[in-house]
Amino acid sequence: MPEPLDQEEGNDVGAGRVPSLVLVNTGHGKGKSSAAFGVMGRAWARGWKVGVVQFVKGGKWKVGERKLADHLGIEWQTLGDGFTWESTDLDETAAKGRHAWEVARVKLASGDYDMLILDELTYAVTYGWVPVDEVVAGVMQRAPKTNVVITGRDAAPELIEIADTVTEMRVVKHAYERGIKARKGIEY
Repeated sequence: MPEPLDQEEGNDVGAGRVPSLVLVNTGHGKGKSSAAFGVMGRAWARGWKVGVVQFVKGGKWKVGERKLADHLGIEWQTLGDGFTWESTDLDETAAKGRHAWEVARVKLASGDYDMLILDELTYAVTYGWVPVDEVVAGVMQRAPKTNVVITGRDAAPELIEIADTVTEMRVVKHAYERGIKARKGIEY
């Protein structure tokens, strides 16, 4: 059973207290990033300094959560150039993924953030843009108070191993299977 929360302070009570957590949202179902952005809003509402680094989405994708983050004053960096299947230069796409990791690594170590959302980081590992051991080291060597949420399909076993909480989204049914395209306010 989890340790009870001190409702006044919002902190763990007892021996189970840790300075920060790592969450991984993975799987092939919808909702990995949406869940992370829900945590983003919760952290902001608690007065935390929050940052977002997006590894893949970029270019024409104008996600609603970004509009919310801008409104709230949450630092958000979209460093990808879109989905790999839309790329016209995979070497450039990979370079952008490596750059996004360097930005994230610096933020993790800085001590400036209470929460970092590393959206779609798993793809940078899966596609070989960034070695998994480098990501594991960066996450493990983060500033003590920096909580991390990592999203994306096919999270590497090494990322699952270092995470405190792992959630796997799976598809039961999706509108896309019936030919219904992504909709503003639902998918982005």
